[in-house]
Amino acid sequence: MEFFIDTAIIDEIKEINAWGVLSGVTTNPSLIVASGRDFKEVVSEIAALVGGAISAEVTALDAEGMITQGKEVAAWNEHVVVKLPLTPAGLQACKALTAEGIKTNVTLCFSVPQALLAARAGATYISPFAGRVDDIGWDGIQLVREIKEAYVMGDIDTKVLAASIRHPVHVVQAALAGADVATIPYKVFKQMIAHPLTDKGLEGFMKDWAKGQAAQAAPTQAATAQAGGEAKK
Repeated sequence: MEFFIDTAIIDEIKEINAWGVLSGVTTNPSLIVASGRDFKEVVSEIAALVGGAISAEVTALDAEGMITQGKEVAAWNEHVVVKLPLTPAGLQACKALTAEGIKTNVTLCFSVPQALLAARAGATYISPFAGRVDDIGWDGIQLVREIKEAYVMGDIDTKVLAASIRHPVHVVQAALAGADVATIPYKVFKQMIAHPLTDKGLEGFMKDWAKGQAAQAAPTQAATAQAGGEAKK
Protein backbone atom coordinates (compact mmCIF):
# COMPACT_ATOMS: atom_id res chain seq x y z
CA MET A 1 0.00 0.00 0.00
CA GLU A 2 1.35 3.42 -0.95
CA PHE A 3 1.39 6.35 1.45
CA PHE A 4 0.21 9.84 0.50
CA ILE A 5 0.15 12.75 2.93
CA ASP A 6 -3.10 14.69 3.24
CA THR A 7 -2.00 18.30 3.71
CA ALA A 8 -1.04 21.48 1.91
CA ILE A 9 1.45 22.60 4.58
CA ILE A 10 4.88 22.56 2.93
CA ASP A 11 6.86 22.05 6.15
CA GLU A 12 4.78 18.95 6.98
CA ILE A 13 5.36 17.53 3.50
CA LYS A 14 9.11 18.22 3.68
CA GLU A 15 9.43 16.45 7.02
CA ILE A 16 7.54 13.28 6.08
CA ASN A 17 9.02 13.18 2.57
CA ALA A 18 12.48 13.14 4.14
CA TRP A 19 11.57 9.78 5.71
CA GLY A 20 11.54 8.27 2.21
CA VAL A 21 8.02 6.85 2.48
CA LEU A 22 5.82 9.22 0.44
CA SER A 23 4.41 8.34 -2.97
CA GLY A 24 2.16 11.39 -3.29
CA VAL A 25 0.12 14.17 -1.71
CA THR A 26 -3.59 14.93 -1.54
CA THR A 27 -5.04 18.38 -1.04
CA ASN A 28 -8.53 19.85 -1.04
CA PRO A 29 -9.96 23.39 -0.94
CA SER A 30 -10.09 23.35 2.88
CA LEU A 31 -6.41 22.35 3.13
CA ILE A 32 -5.38 24.98 0.59
CA VAL A 33 -7.21 27.66 2.57
CA ALA A 34 -5.55 26.40 5.78
CA SER A 35 -2.14 26.83 4.12
CA GLY A 36 -2.89 30.52 3.58
CA ARG A 37 -1.25 30.50 0.17
CA ASP A 38 -2.09 30.65 -3.54
CA PHE A 39 -3.48 27.39 -4.96
CA LYS A 40 -1.19 27.13 -7.98
CA GLU A 41 1.86 28.20 -6.00
CA VAL A 42 1.27 25.54 -3.35
CA VAL A 43 0.59 22.73 -5.84
CA SER A 44 3.65 23.64 -7.90
CA GLU A 45 5.89 23.67 -4.83
CA ILE A 46 4.51 20.33 -3.64
CA ALA A 47 5.12 18.81 -7.08
CA ALA A 48 8.72 19.99 -6.96
CA LEU A 49 9.20 18.30 -3.59
CA VAL A 50 7.40 15.00 -4.17
CA GLY A 51 7.82 13.22 -7.47
CA GLY A 52 4.48 11.42 -7.27
CA ALA A 53 0.75 11.96 -7.65
CA ILE A 54 -0.41 15.36 -6.37
CA SER A 55 -4.20 15.63 -6.07
CA ALA A 56 -5.48 19.15 -6.72
CA GLU A 57 -9.25 19.65 -6.45
CA VAL A 58 -11.45 21.71 -8.72
CA THR A 59 -13.83 24.23 -7.17
CA ALA A 60 -16.33 24.57 -10.02
CA LEU A 61 -19.66 22.82 -9.49
CA ASP A 62 -20.78 22.35 -13.11
CA ALA A 63 -19.25 19.85 -15.52
CA GLU A 64 -18.06 22.44 -18.02
CA GLY A 65 -16.37 24.45 -15.29
CA MET A 66 -14.75 21.34 -13.82
CA ILE A 67 -13.40 20.30 -17.21
CA THR A 68 -11.98 23.75 -17.91
CA GLN A 69 -10.45 24.06 -14.47
CA GLY A 70 -9.23 20.46 -14.52
CA LYS A 71 -7.30 21.04 -17.76
CA GLU A 72 -5.75 24.18 -16.31
CA VAL A 73 -4.72 22.47 -13.07
CA ALA A 74 -3.34 19.42 -14.90
CA ALA A 75 -1.12 21.71 -16.98
CA TRP A 76 0.66 22.98 -13.86
CA ASN A 77 2.77 19.84 -13.50
CA GLU A 78 2.93 16.35 -14.99
CA HIS A 79 2.30 14.80 -11.56
CA VAL A 80 -0.97 16.65 -10.91
CA VAL A 81 -4.07 14.46 -10.52
CA VAL A 82 -7.34 16.37 -10.92
CA LYS A 83 -9.61 15.81 -7.94
CA LEU A 84 -13.35 15.78 -8.68
CA PRO A 85 -16.42 15.42 -6.44
CA LEU A 86 -18.57 12.32 -6.82
CA THR A 87 -21.54 14.11 -8.38
CA PRO A 88 -23.18 13.76 -11.81
CA ALA A 89 -21.14 16.76 -12.98
CA GLY A 90 -18.01 15.26 -11.46
CA LEU A 91 -18.53 11.98 -13.30
CA GLN A 92 -19.07 13.84 -16.57
CA ALA A 93 -15.88 15.81 -16.02
CA CYS A 94 -14.02 12.62 -15.06
CA LYS A 95 -15.04 10.97 -18.33
CA ALA A 96 -13.99 13.98 -20.41
CA LEU A 97 -10.65 14.51 -18.64
CA THR A 98 -9.80 10.80 -18.72
CA ALA A 99 -10.44 10.79 -22.48
CA GLU A 100 -7.72 13.43 -22.78
CA GLY A 101 -5.23 11.39 -20.76
CA ILE A 102 -5.59 13.41 -17.57
CA LYS A 103 -5.48 11.45 -14.31
CA THR A 104 -8.34 11.92 -11.87
CA ASN A 105 -9.16 11.31 -8.22
CA VAL A 106 -12.90 11.08 -7.58
CA THR A 107 -13.45 12.11 -4.00
CA LEU A 108 -16.20 12.18 -1.35
CA CYS A 109 -17.11 8.54 -1.97
CA PHE A 110 -19.41 6.95 0.62
CA SER A 111 -20.83 3.86 -1.07
CA VAL A 112 -19.91 0.97 -3.37
CA PRO A 113 -22.42 2.04 -6.05
CA GLN A 114 -20.77 5.47 -6.15
CA ALA A 115 -17.36 3.80 -6.50
CA LEU A 116 -18.58 1.65 -9.39
CA LEU A 117 -19.92 4.72 -11.19
CA ALA A 118 -16.61 6.55 -10.75
CA ALA A 119 -14.69 3.57 -12.10
CA ARG A 120 -16.95 3.40 -15.14
CA ALA A 121 -16.28 7.10 -15.74
CA GLY A 122 -12.56 6.30 -15.86
CA ALA A 123 -11.33 7.49 -12.45
CA THR A 124 -7.66 6.84 -11.76
CA TYR A 125 -8.33 6.88 -8.01
CA ILE A 126 -11.48 6.55 -5.91
CA SER A 127 -11.39 8.10 -2.43
CA PRO A 128 -13.74 6.49 0.12
CA PHE A 129 -13.80 8.52 3.34
CA ALA A 130 -13.36 5.90 6.07
CA GLY A 131 -13.38 8.26 9.06
CA ARG A 132 -16.46 10.18 7.96
CA VAL A 133 -18.34 6.92 7.38
CA ASP A 134 -17.40 5.84 10.92
CA ASP A 135 -18.73 9.17 12.18
CA ILE A 136 -22.28 8.32 11.06
CA GLY A 137 -22.20 4.89 12.71
CA TRP A 138 -21.21 2.77 9.71
CA ASP A 139 -17.95 0.90 9.07
CA GLY A 140 -15.60 3.00 6.93
CA ILE A 141 -12.96 0.30 6.53
CA GLN A 142 -15.61 -2.22 5.48
CA LEU A 143 -16.55 0.25 2.73
CA VAL A 144 -12.91 0.32 1.57
CA ARG A 145 -12.84 -3.50 1.62
CA GLU A 146 -16.08 -3.87 -0.37
CA ILE A 147 -14.99 -1.37 -3.01
CA LYS A 148 -11.69 -3.21 -3.45
CA GLU A 149 -13.48 -6.56 -3.68
CA ALA A 150 -15.90 -5.20 -6.27
CA TYR A 151 -13.02 -3.80 -8.32
CA VAL A 152 -11.10 -7.08 -8.19
CA MET A 153 -14.20 -9.04 -9.21
CA GLY A 154 -14.83 -6.63 -12.07
CA ASP A 155 -11.18 -6.47 -13.14
CA ILE A 156 -11.27 -2.69 -12.62
CA ASP A 157 -8.00 -0.74 -12.68
CA THR A 158 -9.17 2.23 -10.58
CA LYS A 159 -7.02 2.45 -7.43
CA VAL A 160 -8.71 2.51 -4.02
CA LEU A 161 -7.37 5.44 -2.01
CA ALA A 162 -8.43 5.21 1.63
CA ALA A 163 -9.11 8.76 2.85
CA SER A 164 -10.28 10.41 6.07
CA ILE A 165 -7.74 8.37 8.03
CA ARG A 166 -8.02 9.25 11.72
CA HIS A 167 -5.39 7.10 13.48
CA PRO A 168 -2.72 4.42 12.91
CA VAL A 169 -5.24 1.60 13.35
CA HIS A 170 -7.09 2.95 10.31
CA VAL A 171 -3.85 2.64 8.33
CA VAL A 172 -3.41 -1.01 9.32
CA GLN A 173 -7.05 -1.78 8.60
CA ALA A 174 -6.89 -0.06 5.20
CA ALA A 175 -3.85 -2.14 4.25
CA LEU A 176 -5.58 -5.37 5.33
CA ALA A 177 -8.69 -4.31 3.39
CA GLY A 178 -6.62 -4.17 0.21
CA ALA A 179 -6.43 -0.40 -0.28
CA ASP A 180 -3.90 0.61 -2.93
CA VAL A 181 -3.17 3.91 -1.20
CA ALA A 182 -3.83 5.52 2.18
CA THR A 183 -3.71 9.30 2.39
CA ILE A 184 -2.64 10.14 5.91
CA PRO A 185 -2.61 13.39 7.92
CA TYR A 186 0.71 14.64 9.28
CA LYS A 187 -0.37 13.95 12.87
CA VAL A 188 -1.09 10.29 12.08
CA PHE A 189 2.30 9.84 10.39
CA LYS A 190 3.90 11.08 13.62
CA GLN A 191 1.78 8.64 15.63
CA MET A 192 2.75 5.77 13.30
CA ILE A 193 6.49 6.22 13.82
CA ALA A 194 6.31 6.65 17.60
CA HIS A 195 6.58 3.70 19.99
CA PRO A 196 7.82 3.70 23.60
CA LEU A 197 9.71 0.42 23.15
CA THR A 198 11.62 1.87 20.20
CA ASP A 199 12.61 4.88 22.32
CA LYS A 200 13.54 2.68 25.28
CA GLY A 201 15.51 0.27 23.10
CA LEU A 202 17.47 3.04 21.42
CA GLU A 203 18.21 4.65 24.78
CA GLY A 204 19.58 1.32 26.05
CA PHE A 205 21.72 0.79 22.94
CA MET A 206 23.24 4.27 23.29
CA LYS A 207 24.00 3.78 26.99
CA ASP A 208 25.71 0.46 26.25
CA TRP A 209 27.65 2.04 23.40
CA ALA A 210 28.83 4.89 25.62
CA LYS A 211 29.96 2.39 28.29
CA GLY A 212 31.84 0.36 25.68
CA GLN A 213 33.57 3.42 24.29
CA ALA A 214 34.57 4.51 27.79
CA ALA A 215 35.94 1.04 28.57
CA GLN A 216 38.02 1.04 25.37
CA ALA A 217 39.33 4.52 26.09
CA ALA A 218 40.38 3.72 29.68
CA PRO A 219 43.50 1.57 28.86
CA THR A 220 44.66 4.14 26.33
CA GLN A 221 44.31 6.95 28.84
CA ALA A 222 46.15 4.92 31.47
CA ALA A 223 48.99 4.13 29.06
CA THR A 224 49.26 7.78 28.08
CA ALA A 225 49.40 8.84 31.72
CA GLN A 226 52.06 6.22 32.47
CA ALA A 227 54.15 7.29 29.50
CA GLY A 228 53.92 10.87 30.60
CA GLY A 229 55.07 9.95 34.09
CA GLU A 230 58.06 8.01 32.83
CA ALA A 231 59.08 10.91 30.59
CA LYS A 232 59.33 13.18 33.64
CA LYS A 233 61.78 10.89 35.43
